[in-house]
Amino acid sequence: MEQSFQTSFIPKKPLAPERVVHSHPINMLTVVSVFVFFSVVLTAGGLYFYKATLTKRIDQMNKDLIIAKNRFEPAKINQLKELDKRLSSATSILAGHVAISPIFDLLEKVTLKTVRYTKFSYAFSTETNSRIDVQMSGQAVGYRSIALQSDLFSEHKKEIIDPVFSNLSLDNKGNVIFDLNFSVDPSFINYEQLILTSATSALVNSPAPANISTAPATNDGTNNVPNNTTSNQ
Repeated sequence: MEQSFQTSFIPKKPLAPERVVHSHPINMLTVVSVFVFFSVVLTAGGLYFYKATLTKRIDQMNKDLIIAKNRFEPAKINQLKELDKRLSSATSILAGHVAISPIFDLLEKVTLKTVRYTKFSYAFSTETNSRIDVQMSGQAVGYRSIALQSDLFSEHKKEIIDPVFSNLSLDNKGNVIFDLNFSVDPSFINYEQLILTSATSALVNSPAPANISTAPATNDGTNNVPNNTTSNQ
């Protein structure tokens, strides 16, 4: 008699579906974005703290400046400012002031005895070189005196610039009447320069102090001056 067996397969664990893990590639744009984000955050934080520190330092410096100002006398500072303004104004006026006396002194030195002047006037030139234009009139004994006088002016080109004789004519006595125009450099008639030159000349030409030696007085009240002369015996 054949025996039949009926078997059944019962798994010990429940069958679960197998999960498949898919790997996703890293996006470089995301990495860069995250890096930039954190960089911006760190930079903003650093700037905030730097601004706070800088503001604190500025406030402290302002306080120190106020303390330093209070150490000085405000009234004395105002007086010094006013004095500086006056000195600056005086310097400007002195630098722009002109003295005509150097022109007269030079004309006195270089003018011939046969030439004399009857009119004198001057005006500031409108050109950029700012020369002084001088207009004069005068009389001369003959045309030869005019020529000689022109030669003398040419020897002083630095002081008398471009002298021109014009409107030559004879008067009823036979003298030559003329007009004379020339220019002068402003430095030649500058008042400040004239004062400096005069002061220098005064120091150079001042006599040296005499070396006076005093001898001791004798009993009779007379000075005992030693006799430096020797007699030949």
